[in-house]
Amino acid sequence: MDQKNFGEVFGWYGTLAIIGAYALISFNFTDANNLMYQLLNITGAAGIEYISMQKKTYQPAVINMIWFVIGAAAILKILLFK
Repeated sequence: MDQKNFGEVFGWYGTLAIIGAYALISFNFTDANNLMYQLLNITGAAGIEYISMQKKTYQPAVINMIWFVIGAAAILKILLFK
């Protein structure tokens, strides 16, 4: 798989992962302290970040950098204070 195709697949994964995480929490299938929920958020943010930087669309890149950092901090909280 070349870099362009990888970026497209990773970007679409990111979109689906974040929407999936949002649906899980919105319909009370999980809560914010669930590791899988947070992993969906940070991997989804990474996917959108990657494709946004490739396409030079910086607004979604910035919001997903912040989304990733928040998710990573939440994962640390889950792992360290559980």
